[in-house]
Amino acid sequence: MTDLESFSSDAAVLSQALPYMQRYEGKTVVVKYGGHAMGDASLGQAFARDIALLKQSRVNPIVVHGGGPQIAQMLKNLGIESKFEGGLRVTDKRTMEIVEMVLAGSINKEIVALINAEGEWAIGLCGKDGNMVFARKAEKKFRDPDSNIERVLDLGYVGEPVEVDRTLLDQLARSEMIPVIAPVAPGHDGNTYNINADTFAGAIAGSLGAKRLLFLTDVDGVLDADKQLIPELTVAEAKRLIADGTISGGMIPKVETCLAALEDGVEGVVILNGKTPHVVLVELFTEHGAGTLIVR
Repeated sequence: MTDLESFSSDAAVLSQALPYMQRYEGKTVVVKYGGHAMGDASLGQAFARDIALLKQSRVNPIVVHGGGPQIAQMLKNLGIESKFEGGLRVTDKRTMEIVEMVLAGSINKEIVALINAEGEWAIGLCGKDGNMVFARKAEKKFRDPDSNIERVLDLGYVGEPVEVDRTLLDQLARSEMIPVIAPVAPGHDGNTYNINADTFAGAIAGSLGAKRLLFLTDVDGVLDADKQLIPELTVAEAKRLIADGTISGGMIPKVETCLAALEDGVEGVVILNGKTPHVVLVELFTEHGAGTLIVR
């Protein structure tokens, strides 16, 4: 291919993307960043470039990130043994200090640095900043498979969001800054809580009435009975697939989080594979997208 042919091909791609770029201009897109993509340097750089390009395209991106594997590694390095109830990690006072240090500290600032290196202004935050998010102690129920008795698990300082104040996020959007938010938040009881990053991202996106909420996961999206990607689902279709067992296992809570975000006011939620380079741009700026879009 000659240089001219290569340039013409690039121009054609940009031309096809333009209508989609205009669709999202001035709109808020919340991206939950997590999974194995966070541990790959090249994917991390590609993700940062995508977020920078969104901002340069006059989209208002907000990043919410997880960090489970990094927390587990730090606890191991410090010789802190993890306790589990019903398969879920118990977060005691000492563990919560490590969680906050890793999520709101090292991981958060690493993502901020990657985006800043692409020429944009990112700022690291958590739910404590500006009283953005308040949480309460989460109640998790567990049914013992042997006795079939249901009980409430005490997971310590694991929380769920109950209040979101968008004041700070609105101010940052006007100042051209990109918020990168760790899912740690205070409670009205004076404690600090660790919140599931998917749930946290859904609460943020709902409070802002986001155009899109993107969940970057380790899978391509929702698969049908033949293990083929389903490009789009309505709420009713998603509920039916959960009921008939097509959506199963760990995908159920993911989809249920999507449905809750839609109920809170998000226009569309997408589950897509964060291990695919530039998957955010492919999803938003191409006709075919990259994952499963769930809409009301």
